[in-house]
Amino acid sequence: MKFASTEKYIATEDLRVAVNAAVTLERPLLVKGEPGTGKTELAREVATALGMDIIEWHIKSTTRAQQGLYEYDAVSRLRDSQLGEEKVHDVANYIKRGKLWQAFEAGERLVLLIDEIDKADIEFPNDLLQELDRMEFHVYETGESVKARHRPVVIITSNNEKELPDAFLRRCFFHYIRFPDEATMRQIVELHFPGIKQALLTTALTQFYEIRDQAGLKKKPSTSEVLDWLKLLLAEDMSAEDLQTGGNSALPKLHGALLKNEQDVHLFERLAFMARGGR
Repeated sequence: MKFASTEKYIATEDLRVAVNAAVTLERPLLVKGEPGTGKTELAREVATALGMDIIEWHIKSTTRAQQGLYEYDAVSRLRDSQLGEEKVHDVANYIKRGKLWQAFEAGERLVLLIDEIDKADIEFPNDLLQELDRMEFHVYETGESVKARHRPVVIITSNNEKELPDAFLRRCFFHYIRFPDEATMRQIVELHFPGIKQALLTTALTQFYEIRDQAGLKKKPSTSEVLDWLKLLLAEDMSAEDLQTGGNSALPKLHGALLKNEQDVHLFERLAFMARGGR
């Protein structure tokens, strides 16, 4: 089965090729792109399209690679030994299985999402090299080796917050999700809001891309933010004419869904002031 667009996700041709290539090569798919371009949702839709379950490992700044394999709870074992618990004699009772272990022991092939890998320490990707390459790791406390019964489809996302090690990159199939052009964005919007009036959609997308193209913008609005904005416009029953009557303000209607910091709001306020001739 090949991955293609789904009922909830528009996949461009180059993205479909990348996903299917990674599945065929049995290599992790490393997906980069600015926040809000659907990297995390891609993994879920791949799982749906391929008829697989998904295990999601969301990375934080404090996450260690070892946690993806397993964690040994020595504190609980010490406490139980002091209480005379019988289970203390079996160290396996104090091993907590991580997301990789869960994926490795699954009875059928599934999708493993390692989300926002660039949030972790720079050594995090290197610490997972052997496990993702060999699909096997050793549990030192019990002496057992855990080997994947079925090699999972591994999808790794990154917001490009930091460079990833070359050794890690060599083991991945890479794809950068470009921000959707207007034609693709129109498809995405119509998927979420079927039957939206074309005049409203055209005016809204024109304003949206004008905002994104504005020089000096600190944070460009993303796909998820334009969808939130359109949801608000529809809830307020606004028309294309309502969007075009902005008065003396350069800010779009309900701009709080698109502009997420005061610097960008002030930028558009200054533009409006200059357009009025500084009066």
